Amino acid sequence: MTEHYDVIVIGGGPAGCPAAVQAARLGARTLLVEKNGALGGTTTVAGVALPGLFHAWGRQIIAGIGWDMVRRSVALTGRELPDFTQWELPHYKLQVPVSPAIYASVIDETVVASGADLLLHTMVARVRRSSTGWDVTLCTKEGLIDLTTTMLVDATGDADVVAHAGLPRHANPNRQPGTIMVRFGGYDPKTLDYEVLDAAYERAIDAGDLVPGDLQLFTKPMHKFLRNHGENAIHVPGIEGGTSAAKTAAELAGRRTLMRVHNFLRALPGLEGLTVDRWAIETGVRETYTIDGLTRVTAVDYTNGRLWDDAVSFSFYPIDVHNHDGDGIDIRPLTFGTFPTIPRGAMIPRGSTNLVVAGRAIAGDQDANSAYRVQASCMAMGQAAGAITALAAGSAAAAVDVPIEDVRAALRAHGAIVPGDPDAPRTEAQSSSTELATPDRTHVS
Repeated sequence: MTEHYDVIVIGGGPAGCPAAVQAARLGARTLLVEKNGALGGTTTVAGVALPGLFHAWGRQIIAGIGWDMVRRSVALTGRELPDFTQWELPHYKLQVPVSPAIYASVIDETVVASGADLLLHTMVARVRRSSTGWDVTLCTKEGLIDLTTTMLVDATGDADVVAHAGLPRHANPNRQPGTIMVRFGGYDPKTLDYEVLDAAYERAIDAGDLVPGDLQLFTKPMHKFLRNHGENAIHVPGIEGGTSAAKTAAELAGRRTLMRVHNFLRALPGLEGLTVDRWAIETGVRETYTIDGLTRVTAVDYTNGRLWDDAVSFSFYPIDVHNHDGDGIDIRPLTFGTFPTIPRGAMIPRGSTNLVVAGRAIAGDQDANSAYRVQASCMAMGQAAGAITALAAGSAAAAVDVPIEDVRAALRAHGAIVPGDPDAPRTEAQSSSTELATPDRTHVS
């Protein structure tokens, strides 16, 4: 590990890993810093092992580094990719199930092979501007270490680096609930008496043994919850997660909720043998902070499929706002033929020249953020951030001043699909009659 880097990436989740790999492949001296013991973030540590969406209306719109890692991990486990031509299916059926263990190992190999340095079990402690970029202090097991870098990528999901740099962050007043990922076993959903179970649920709510939102839906939730073995269905409202204290509260709340649900279920007829077959060590947090960017993506921009002049990647997912009190999800599918894009300006904090944000913390309103926060979109943003910062470091330019065609050329060369290219999809006006029929679309990330 050197004392000076061209690019330091903080956060090794869906955005940070492609960012580090892309920067290193472009010849930048790159360091990737991750607080956990495994790379992959939401996919591995928070247990949402369903990356998506890489395709829109049957066409691939996100490829490149993140897609290559996902595809390779699927092949190594002998699984098959979904049939992406079946675009009329509920969106969650077009996400790509991966083995977290294999996927984490594939990321390890990809990052190391790129030439990037890697520090796990490490967090950023301090960031200060310098005449040539940034002075960065990292907190390692052996103590604090000081490094310098020309460019920084904030891929923390919480805009932690932005806050350390003294730049503003925005938080919505009603943040979406978190989810603790779990899969219950030890029972057969087809043999259960759901009228009896729903009545027991109502008694438990009245007695305070369960909290509304524990099973995601407030009214008769038992059939849906147990049919899906509780996966991606336990809402943990009232959490923030943007600070260590808030993260601690979120983890305690998540496990408290899991224990409450477990104890309730095991006391019911037919569920006496209930088991916890797997669970995620971290409670998943959907939103914390977003940045004050040069550009802000609104729901209108997103749902209209705006092609930004400085677009660097695609995104595709319905508006997917989990109600802040834990009661269900507001899902608004996109109109057929809509291909949303992500602008570079939304990734650059106002007041900074050599800091780029990738992932859910880019500038956008809550509705747009609920869609572009998902893993495939973050992977595409991360690869773009790696290209922007590597090129900026190599030319001594500000992130916003790197010619956008140079960024796009670098992305193309490394397998990404670039908005605006002749062979890339483009949103065209559609009549309201072309909106998709949407079968059960409630089991989502």
